[in-house]
Amino acid sequence: MMIRRPNQNRTIILLVAPAFLFVLVFFVLPLIFLLSQSVLPEEGGFTLQGYLDFFQSRVSRIVYLRTLRLGLIVTGICLVMSYPAAFVLARMPARRRSFLMSLVILPLMTNAVARTFAWLIILGRRGMINQTLLSLDLVENPVRFIFTETAIVLGLAQLFLPLMVLPLVSAMENIPDDVLEAALSLGANRLTTFLRIVVPLSSDGLVLGATLVFTGSVTAFVTPAILGGSRLLLMSTLLRQKAVILFDQHAAAVVAVVMILTTLAVNLLLRVLRAQQS
Repeated sequence: MMIRRPNQNRTIILLVAPAFLFVLVFFVLPLIFLLSQSVLPEEGGFTLQGYLDFFQSRVSRIVYLRTLRLGLIVTGICLVMSYPAAFVLARMPARRRSFLMSLVILPLMTNAVARTFAWLIILGRRGMINQTLLSLDLVENPVRFIFTETAIVLGLAQLFLPLMVLPLVSAMENIPDDVLEAALSLGANRLTTFLRIVVPLSSDGLVLGATLVFTGSVTAFVTPAILGGSRLLLMSTLLRQKAVILFDQHAAAVVAVVMILTTLAVNLLLRVLRAQQS
């Protein structure tokens, strides 16, 4: 049994202290302040009225449900597209996989604003899709794609797809080839092997990727603001409206806490489902 000396413990504490202080000052304390601001209005006293007002408001409920629905749709799309791609990437030779992984990571190196404005060129009234439809005489007038939920879903899916691929590839790299060959030799077809072997063994990557994509989707601001406009509000744009336009910091804090609790609840649900299948 290895016994640590006092000097070793002191060294570990000194090495961990900067990271601990950074997380404490720039994450934990602001989170505590945000939570306190949502239950302690300027009038004083503890109250949950802000949360009651949020869920009693028809507009807030519509915005919340729309955000939740779009976040789940984007996560589902990324999941369906990422699993086959991650499986193929994980089984490739190392050199070819490194090159393709670089292409997957490349969009993350581009500013989100630039990537979102690129969708305006594609989906606009004079964009590539409308020009193609008009030239083929499939439509008489340009189709309205911008300022719709479809545009937001496409923009968010393209934005966060790499965050689903990377954890899945990392998880699938640890699946031995012998396990897959054993399943095939015992009579399972490739689809059954994928669903019964690959998916359960890569569940950790699924939970991490789904959490990252869903969290990014429900908290993204630039993409919904540009592709959805001011009429199609999501939680992030509603938060900006409360804080910047209406100067209602208490209501803005409530919206922010609801967003945080929603993402935590989805992550907990994914972990529970993973634990039940394992």
